Amino acid sequence: MENWESFIKKTLDLIGFRDYRLEMKIEERRGSVFIYEDQEMVKENLPAIVDAVNHVLQMVAKKNQAEAIFLDINNYRHDRERLIAELARAAAKKASTTKTEVALPAMNSYERRLVHMELAVHPEVKTESAGEGKERYVVIKPLAE
Repeated sequence: MENWESFIKKTLDLIGFRDYRLEMKIEERRGSVFIYEDQEMVKENLPAIVDAVNHVLQMVAKKNQAEAIFLDINNYRHDRERLIAELARAAAKKASTTKTEVALPAMNSYERRLVHMELAVHPEVKTESAGEGKERYVVIKPLAE
């Protein structure tokens, strides 16, 4: 895809957003959108908006045999990554303190990967994924002493 920026702007315009700012980092295959209008509606639907827009971008990239661009909207993905890292650290602390396994809620593959990466160097726990499909989750296990 030659001009992701113009495609994303056109897509946002077609959705009906007019008051937004787009920042692109083409070399990193990422972008950020900050939507300033309809704050309540955007906040209530932000996960669905992020998923839908990124799904469209992935489909367009696939159709055009190009590398996909991932878009964060109103810092949703950034904030979610920080929250998942904090959750992982807290669960690791609980697992190492209580010497019991701690199961996290079901997460998508990207979020599970964040947990695994966050705790990969933790000296007192190991992580494993369990479950199937949309019910897949991470289990944090204390290491035997």
